[in-house]
Amino acid sequence: MLRLPPFQVSSPTTLRAVLEALAEGPNARLLAGGTDLLPNLKHRLAAPERLISLARVPELVRIEDQGSALSIGSGVTLRALGEHERVRRVFPSLATAAGEVASPVIRNMGTLGGNIHLEPRCRYVNQSAFWRRGIGGGCLKSEGDRCHVVPKGRNCVAAMSSDCVPVLIALEADFELASVRGSRVVAARDYFRADGLRATVRADDEVLVAVRLPTPTARRLERYVKWTVRKSIDFPLISIALRFDLEGPSDDASVLDAVVVVGVLGAKPRRVGRMDELVGRSAGDPQLAEEVADRVHAQCKPLENVPYEADYRRKMLR
Repeated sequence: MLRLPPFQVSSPTTLRAVLEALAEGPNARLLAGGTDLLPNLKHRLAAPERLISLARVPELVRIEDQGSALSIGSGVTLRALGEHERVRRVFPSLATAAGEVASPVIRNMGTLGGNIHLEPRCRYVNQSAFWRRGIGGGCLKSEGDRCHVVPKGRNCVAAMSSDCVPVLIALEADFELASVRGSRVVAARDYFRADGLRATVRADDEVLVAVRLPTPTARRLERYVKWTVRKSIDFPLISIALRFDLEGPSDDASVLDAVVVVGVLGAKPRRVGRMDELVGRSAGDPQLAEEVADRVHAQCKPLENVPYEADYRRKMLR
C-alpha cells in the first residue's frame, strides 16, 4: 500500500486568505480535486509541508458571461464544465475535452485549474519510489540527475498530458493569476514552458483565478481528438485541438484563421506552424485535411516519454 506523507492542511474560505496562506512560505501546495496531486504524493514525487485546500473558496467556481468573453473559475469541476450549456454551444471542443478526462468519478472531483496544472508525466517518473530506485536513482524530475528519455538532455521532457490545455491554447484563452503582490493576465500560449521540472510560468505564491475565453466573432469549426488505449481512465497518448474560423456563405466558406495544437509531445504543447498558408482556402477543399495532416506529421515528433512507441504515436497523429 502506498501511503501519503505527513502534511498539514488549511482550508481558507476566501481568495484573499488563500493568497495570504501561500505567501507565508514556499513549501506549500494548492489542493483542489487532488486527483493528480495526491497520487504524486504517494509516489513521493513531492513532499509539501502544507496543503492549502481551495474547496471552500466561492470565487473560484463561477462561470460568468462577460459579453466579449466567458470567464471560467479555476475551481469549476470538469463535469460542470463539460455539461455547461454555454460552453457546449460556444466552445464545444472544450466541453469535449473536459468530458473525456479519465472517468466520471475523477471528473466529479477534478477541476479546470487542476487539469491545467497537471504535472507533466513520464514513464520513468510516474512510478513508486521503490520502482525508481530500481532504475538507478530516478531521473531529473525525481531523485536523479539524468534523463532516461534523452540521456544527455538538460531539460526534463515529461509530457503535458492535460486534455484541456491544447484546447485552451487553440481557443486563445487568457489565464488570470493573483497573489498578494497583485494580479496579472497571461495568454495560454505563453503560459507553458518546455521543461517538465517547472512547466508553467506561475509563481509559487500565485493562484490561477479564472480562464477567460474570447467570444468568437466569426463562424467557427473546432474539435478535440485524443488517442488512448482504453476509452476511459487513461491519459491521452497523443491529443490534438483544432480551430478553423470561417467567412463567407456556409456552402462556399473560406478559411479566415486556422490553429492546430498538439499535446503529449513534451512539457509544452506544440502549436503547428505554417497554418497561415491555409487562409483564404475553401473550407470544402478535399485536400485541406491532408495538408493539415502533413504539417502535423512533419512538425510533431513524439518522444519515448509515455507508453507506446514514439513512431507509432506519430503515425496515429496523422
